[in-house]
Amino acid sequence: MTDSRPVPSAGNAGPAVRAQGLGKEIDGRRILAGLDFELPRGSFTALLGANGAGKSTLLKILSTLVPATQGELHLLNERCVPEAVHLRARIGLIGHGAMLYRDLSPLENLVFFGRLYGVRNPPQRAAELLEWLGLAHRGDDPVKTFSRGMVQRVAIARALMHEPDLLLADEPFAGLDAPSTSAVQQMLTDLHRQGRTIILANHDIAQTLELVECVLVLRGGQLVVDAPAADHNAR
Repeated sequence: MTDSRPVPSAGNAGPAVRAQGLGKEIDGRRILAGLDFELPRGSFTALLGANGAGKSTLLKILSTLVPATQGELHLLNERCVPEAVHLRARIGLIGHGAMLYRDLSPLENLVFFGRLYGVRNPPQRAAELLEWLGLAHRGDDPVKTFSRGMVQRVAIARALMHEPDLLLADEPFAGLDAPSTSAVQQMLTDLHRQGRTIILANHDIAQTLELVECVLVLRGGQLVVDAPAADHNAR
């Protein structure tokens, strides 16, 4: 699979993500509080923290699936408000749920989501992604017959169907065997080289630091580290 798009320039396009005082409360309970950070376009960032630190909630906010309750968020040089629904078409999310129709085949799922996003020639795009992720030979089989790792690979393909500018990956290696993990790592590296902005939440810190450029660390819903990956790796 190829992509001829030029690498975006952070200098003239503005940051991919800018959060100012970002917070989230659910039923009166604070999940995130006072987050201030900025991520350049084309950057590859790790989002780290213990279970319950707020990583998944932050990714859902960045994906526009749920709103923040405090602060201001800009995505891809636009203010993130409920009316800016078109922003979602520029964002890809690999979440804990596969978000697939299990009775359909990978090809049918991908073509369906591709048409929702207005992808040009969805069957061709779907075939390219399945080939890239090593699932071309199972493209017509129902997803419900797949292993957990295979389902995860189809979910990754779904998140990439519309060639998003911002990719949010919440534990994308979950359920994958070693060869699949290596393939997904290479995929993320390739996407980064193409100029896409990636935010990766992953429990394996050593694995993550091999991939990313910068690190955000959440603790108790607050941002406690915002630094280059090399600085974090040296600690």
